[in-house]
Amino acid sequence: MAKSNKNNNEEPIEKQLWKAADKLRKNIDAAEYKHIILGLIFLRYISDAFEELYRKLAAGEGDFAGADPEDKDEYKAETVFFVPEKARWSYLQSRAKLPEIGKDVDGAMDAIEKENPSLKDVLPKVFARGNLDPANLGGLIDLVGNIALGDAKARSADILGHVFEYFLGEFALAEGKKGGQFYTPRSVVELLVEMLEPYKGRVFDPCCGSGGMFVQSEKFVQDHQGKVNDISIYGQESNQTTWRLARMNLAIRGIDSSQVKWNNEGSFLNDRHKDLKADYVIANPPFNDSDWSGDLLRKDGRWKYGTPPTGNANYAWIQHFIYHLSPSGQAGFVLAKGSLTSKSSGEGDIRKGLIDARLVDCIVNLPAKLFLNTQIPASLWFVSRNKANGKFRNRVEEILFIDARNMGHLINRRTRELSQEDIKTIADTYHNWRNPDGNYEDIKGFCNSAAIERVRELDYVLTPGRYVGLPEEEDDFNFEERFTSLKKEFTEQLKEEERLNALILENLARVVIGNGKDR
Repeated sequence: MAKSNKNNNEEPIEKQLWKAADKLRKNIDAAEYKHIILGLIFLRYISDAFEELYRKLAAGEGDFAGADPEDKDEYKAETVFFVPEKARWSYLQSRAKLPEIGKDVDGAMDAIEKENPSLKDVLPKVFARGNLDPANLGGLIDLVGNIALGDAKARSADILGHVFEYFLGEFALAEGKKGGQFYTPRSVVELLVEMLEPYKGRVFDPCCGSGGMFVQSEKFVQDHQGKVNDISIYGQESNQTTWRLARMNLAIRGIDSSQVKWNNEGSFLNDRHKDLKADYVIANPPFNDSDWSGDLLRKDGRWKYGTPPTGNANYAWIQHFIYHLSPSGQAGFVLAKGSLTSKSSGEGDIRKGLIDARLVDCIVNLPAKLFLNTQIPASLWFVSRNKANGKFRNRVEEILFIDARNMGHLINRRTRELSQEDIKTIADTYHNWRNPDGNYEDIKGFCNSAAIERVRELDYVLTPGRYVGLPEEEDDFNFEERFTSLKKEFTEQLKEEERLNALILENLARVVIGNGKDR
């Protein structure tokens, strides 16, 4: 986490920036304001990267001998966006106090898109609108411009990428339910990625929101000294505004987003990656979506394990993910907890088919209040196309159940998040169970490795609580002792109520008698 250079005891720079930016928001709705501030952060990033390379090209030393700093191909070769002169941050910052600064920034966004086809229709042009005061915009430009980054492109990308991600999360909190439509809580994303360990291969998210799954996958590889270029990303998003956020979020990290597609029909009706077989699918689809055009897809080839109901897309998503997995591919995704038990409209039969096909690897019960846009209880599903592929232990006849409902901590009255320790505990449990040299043990109340036969006995219900049982301290529950204790408490409470009622009646009688004497 980036810290202020002045004092280690100060708040992290991203929190300072958020507070300052929030003061300048005035009467602008958070849903609109996020495009203004995130657009400026993105503009600062690509301008810094450009000017860094521009100086090297102008110096003409080493590999850059004889280079032309105005040649666009030089920037393309280094995967740096070309920024026209009047779109560069230094130019815009010099005009930050002028009344026409809004038009200047919109013009800069247009110019950058024209010079960089991969950014076409991605950048926001919202800076000349009447509800954004030019003085406030100038203040924002100064605020973003004063982030101390140093000269290195890598450091610029790291800090600005972190600030961009932090602001996405804060805007999601500010928007509440609507924020959950473009943002999956970071701790949930981290848990999915830590459990799946996508070191190498194709990573796919067919409902990618603002791209958090991809960012975290690349970060995971970097944190474990892997090669970021060993993974490639594929995605799809039906909301164009959210897709724009994803493309900016990835570009600011230097991640190739050319295979992150937008179409307003969605993944079911218009699968833009129809032939993709991914090594990893990581996703957080909409919970219990009833408006997924299921009536138009009754005979779709993806429904190998049963046709999903038109009124709920949960089992359509599961089969869509499986359809896109390679022969040894793995998927980790979030679903409403009801998907673990539902039998309506054939869902129970589909779940039975998935279990009998030995596809379900692990189920995690999540704590409440993790998600901004719903209070519906959620679970994580982990699916593997080949549970005996030799990479891990052969666990074809088992499913791991983890009950993490009691984990996490509140960050405000409505929202909970998982700590790094929580994430490590859950991920380590899965890895110890899955790995040949793991030291996994069942823990009552937390985790259980159940045989498929046991799952059949419980009628193919996948609720972890059915398998993990009660914790040790609760397992020793003495019913007679507790009943006696409760009976005693109840008796004492009745006696106390009788005593109070007697006092009330006595006082009432005194009042009545007193009134009679007065007469």
